[in-house]
Amino acid sequence: MTDLPEFKYLEAFVRYRLDRYFDPSSTTKEPKMPPLSKWGIHIPEVLKQAKLQKQEKIVVLLALCPHIASNLLDQIIQGKLAATGDFPQLGGVRGKNFRGFLPTGQTALFLLDGDNFKNRKPIYELFGSDHLFAKKHILWLEEASEGEPVMSGKLVLSSDYIELFVLGKMRTPRFSMKFPAELITTEMEWDDLVLNEETQRQVSELQTWVTYGDTLLDDWGLGKKIKPGYRALFYGPPGTGKTLTANLLGKYTGKQVYRIDLSMVVSKFIGETEKNLSNLLAKAEKTDNILFCDECDALFGKRTSVRDAHDKYANQEVSYLLQRIEGYKGLVILASNFKSNIDEAFIRRFQSIVHFPMPKAAERLILWEKAFPSVVKLSPDLDLGSMARKYEISGAEIMNVVQYACLCALEEKKKTITASYITSGIRREFQKGGRIMR
Repeated sequence: MTDLPEFKYLEAFVRYRLDRYFDPSSTTKEPKMPPLSKWGIHIPEVLKQAKLQKQEKIVVLLALCPHIASNLLDQIIQGKLAATGDFPQLGGVRGKNFRGFLPTGQTALFLLDGDNFKNRKPIYELFGSDHLFAKKHILWLEEASEGEPVMSGKLVLSSDYIELFVLGKMRTPRFSMKFPAELITTEMEWDDLVLNEETQRQVSELQTWVTYGDTLLDDWGLGKKIKPGYRALFYGPPGTGKTLTANLLGKYTGKQVYRIDLSMVVSKFIGETEKNLSNLLAKAEKTDNILFCDECDALFGKRTSVRDAHDKYANQEVSYLLQRIEGYKGLVILASNFKSNIDEAFIRRFQSIVHFPMPKAAERLILWEKAFPSVVKLSPDLDLGSMARKYEISGAEIMNVVQYACLCALEEKKKTITASYITSGIRREFQKGGRIMR
């Protein structure tokens, strides 16, 4: 069986209920549940704070049992039913790969004295949308087949909470169809990011919210008056530091940053985009991650005038996405090249709109000075100040030029960067953007 006290209790409790059912005159006494502090599994903080009642704790143990003590229920039940035959009141199903006993809502009803409607009502409420289990996406009943009782659905425990119970923490979400977002990181520091004074001030405000947001909402009580989470729009030309800023916010606040893969979220099938985004947000929310959505115009672009059913649905889709993002409890950063591409209804829902303009000459000079590796030397003919004043390019383009120049030096087995390397690199960047170099 198991040496965990909570599952020893569950074993004794199931035996007690079966004994009392088959022999009402049985003198078997109901076992006493050990307090949460004595349980052997890790208890998630949300359940500690919730002060669960006995029935709620039993449902949690039932849902967790197949994952920790997989044969416990089978051994108890089969031993009892060998003498009594079939017993449909107990519920339970068999899985496709796992062939052990999987509890259902009916199992919970039987164990929790659901013999009449007055007793059943509070048990039904354990699986309602207003209960903590549903609100925190902890456990639920799998949808029953059409025409069958609701409580015949399998009792399902969230995979994230299984990890919390077993490991004491949730593992980093893996990129998949169910979680179409990849973890992004950076080795760069705040000093490597060159922004104008106003942009830097707004980014500092974001860092303050990520650091103290929970204190503001919970300890200071503003959670009752304002919506959870924080939504920020980064807009400006490519290569001006939007992605790097999101990365650094995560790095310096201890949060993981996930970039949403829009190709796996947006779907041509009705309802699929909403479903994909909802699943992603639900999983990300549990681990308090920062979500970064680059080129977000594909999801949150302007709504169109309604000409046909497709336009009507597209507008409804945007409205849903606005509402769902607004309910996310963490930081969501949406990035776009142009602020004007974003639907005005969503613009009003941003707490922060941060402009990342093309760097000015003084900022470009700092970027040039920071860009070169320490092992190279700059040729006397290379005037970075002149380059910064003459060529209006972004920070990312400057790094592309430096990379190209360093490769040119390596090819010629040199460690000196010449003006000709830099000029050639800038010409390449201008050509990529369809610009004319003067």
